[in-house]
Amino acid sequence: MKTAVASLAALLFAAPSISFLKYERGIPAATEAGQRYFVVDDAVWRHARPDLGDVRLFSASSEVAYALDTERGGAEVEQKEIRVLQPASVGGKTQFLLDMAGISEYDRVALKLATKNFVAHARVSGQDDAHGSRWALLGTTTLYDLSDERLGRNSSLQMPLSTYKFLQVTIDNAVKPADVLGGTAGITRSEKAVWRRVGDGATVAQQSRDTVLSFSLPPNAPVERIVFEIDPAQSNFRRDLQIEGAGGNWIGSGEIARVHMQRGGQKIDVDEETVYVSGRGYSPLKATIRNGDDPPLRITDAHLEQYERRVYFDAASGVPISLYYGDEPLGAPVYDYAKLFQKDAAAGPVDLGMETRNVTYTGRPDGRPWSERHPAVLWAAILAAVLVLGTIALKSMRAPAAS
Repeated sequence: MKTAVASLAALLFAAPSISFLKYERGIPAATEAGQRYFVVDDAVWRHARPDLGDVRLFSASSEVAYALDTERGGAEVEQKEIRVLQPASVGGKTQFLLDMAGISEYDRVALKLATKNFVAHARVSGQDDAHGSRWALLGTTTLYDLSDERLGRNSSLQMPLSTYKFLQVTIDNAVKPADVLGGTAGITRSEKAVWRRVGDGATVAQQSRDTVLSFSLPPNAPVERIVFEIDPAQSNFRRDLQIEGAGGNWIGSGEIARVHMQRGGQKIDVDEETVYVSGRGYSPLKATIRNGDDPPLRITDAHLEQYERRVYFDAASGVPISLYYGDEPLGAPVYDYAKLFQKDAAAGPVDLGMETRNVTYTGRPDGRPWSERHPAVLWAAILAAVLVLGTIALKSMRAPAAS
């Protein structure tokens, strides 16, 4: 039994074979080597596994590692080294400049100090001219190192969000000029989410006072939001919205609104024409707008969107690559490339060719036991055995007893 289970597991989770993957897409050869990516489209969602775990790239017969990235956007902080200029003793205190060039804005600087077991006050001022005389005070910070007492340390200067090109730092004499080794500050890099339209546009119908929008989309495709476009001439509305999946299953709710007016001398501007959802397999998806006693909204467009899913890989110059998918039992790949993935800002998109049936597709060998693959033969053998045994038993009952 254990051998059979092990054999089955090996069959299902072995290295992928091109002949086990149903669908193929061509990827043009790159003219220059470097990182490239393609966007997962409706055809891939329709025929690949829901988690895209059976997606594979091949160059000839060699598997090409990739990283799957969801373009949700966000912000990341990159620490940049800061130069320390003119460290000196001034009026019994340590004073130096920090060169903040190349950092657009900051509110914290981490100093590298060699001093141990101390408490000191630091005064921070800012200016764009390192030789100027008009330094703006940004604040004071208490620096300390109480490592011997196991009470921790703090070597970070805090200040309001600033953009000065130079900072002047003055620290109590407990920290010597030679002990100021350097510093770092964070650069925040923001990345916007990338959206793609998925499925067909909505069909719109009126049911009593409600407006009902129906959407169809590929099976397995995730949906993250519904985007409405309302006639710009229609203003000052706020409508509740209910979202349902197949069979009327409740998915979520929200509201769309547009308000442009003045109240009490204050201008109010609200534009909320996007409703966020989360999930997959919602085909058909139905959104019902509750109009109440107001006339229906003049909807010019409504569609579903998802975060763009990108498959990143390193392309060699002049070497074509093919995309394959459509092998349900295949385990998701585990690549060092994905574990160590760093997105290259210069990575360019590539277009996928038309989806075709893989001409070498044979399908996986049937891993079920022989008895499950041939139940008719098994039952026939069982019935034959029963008949033979029954015949033997009947003859034994009729045979005369030996004298």
